[in-house]
Amino acid sequence: MDATLTDREKTAERLLAASAKHSFDPDTELDWDAPFEEGSWYWPPELVSLYDTPLWKQLSEEQRITLSRHEAASLCSIGVWFETILMQLLLRHTYDLDPTSGHVRYALTEIADECRHSKMFARAVTKMETPAYRPSRLDLQLGRVLKTVSTTPGSFTGTLLAEEILDWMQRLTFPDERIQPLVRGITRIHVVEEARHIRYAREELRRQMATAPRWEIEFTRLSSAQAARVIARSLISPRVYASVGLDPEYAAHTALNSPHRQDVMKQSAKRLMDFFEEIGLIRGPSRRLWRASGLVG
Repeated sequence: MDATLTDREKTAERLLAASAKHSFDPDTELDWDAPFEEGSWYWPPELVSLYDTPLWKQLSEEQRITLSRHEAASLCSIGVWFETILMQLLLRHTYDLDPTSGHVRYALTEIADECRHSKMFARAVTKMETPAYRPSRLDLQLGRVLKTVSTTPGSFTGTLLAEEILDWMQRLTFPDERIQPLVRGITRIHVVEEARHIRYAREELRRQMATAPRWEIEFTRLSSAQAARVIARSLISPRVYASVGLDPEYAAHTALNSPHRQDVMKQSAKRLMDFFEEIGLIRGPSRRLWRASGLVG
């Protein structure tokens, strides 16, 4: 076994051991029957898309909390979409690999985690009594194309984009006592289990970028930058703004151009973008597309 495969197996065995000790069943871990607390937020107000905009200042406290509920539901709904794509990419990655390897066993373990996460997110949307906010028809089709044409390094890049941005937000959410206990519990479970997924994807992406042929790396740079644009703009559905009586198109435009929101998105992705820079993912013509995503300064 060469050094790359040995390193890959060592990582997998560590992650499998961690999974055995620190995995959760959301159906039994969380109190789904408890009523929501009056006056508590569903998402930190500073992370709500309209925070510190003129529209935000026009909303009452009750409307702001309502908007946080719908934005949390949008993130959960879109999270199911992300997880569905991720599971398909992981299965495709394992298709021609040794099924007895630790690397493949961990990939299957991660897929099992993501199945539980998807059910947890869907149940949260039901509990919050909001619509199941879906991506736009265009982004739904772009997601279908991107997951179909994705290279192996592109698959792990997309995985990290979906996971690390939300992970940064959730790490601010689960210790925040202003937030509904159920939401804090959901984000705590997701942060603990996603830490393993992020480690797995980062280490495999670093290996892939060091060994992939030049054409694959160039294609990955461009396709991943486009994926970043789709992911960043899909997090919050414009339809959430109707819940507080705002025009969805105007409110979405306001959020997109909000200096505070722009800063939040850059902060959420900074650690990941630094990693992508380090391994050579943000280079050449792709840099303009990465900037257009709003994740790169």
